[in-house]
Amino acid sequence: MSLQTATHTVTDSARHLADNVLQSAQDAVQTTRAVTDRSLDQAEERVRDLRRRADPTIDDLAARAQALAARSIDYCADTSARARRQIEHAAHATGQYVAEQPGKSLVIAAASGAAVATLVLWLSRRRRAY
Repeated sequence: MSLQTATHTVTDSARHLADNVLQSAQDAVQTTRAVTDRSLDQAEERVRDLRRRADPTIDDLAARAQALAARSIDYCADTSARARRQIEHAAHATGQYVAEQPGKSLVIAAASGAAVATLVLWLSRRRRAY
């Protein structure tokens, strides 16, 4: 075997080996891409599945919150109306009592005013003591 033939054989072998290594690297890259694509597809499907399952739950919670808010508003409105009726009734009863018993009402009002004034004075003196 001549030197030229030996060099040619070694060069061909090196070229063939390099081609095999390059082909193996390309196969590895393609395999990695395929596995990655499948993994991403599976992850995407899982996210879609979670979203499909979560949407009805979120809708249900929103509906419950809305119903609770509506009941709360109705309760507040009813309570406010009831309190307004009771205040109107008390005001009417007080007005009627004052009209029927003006002297007694004046004495009660004066006594109540004196009691409140005494309480205020006593509290203000007590506060100054501290």
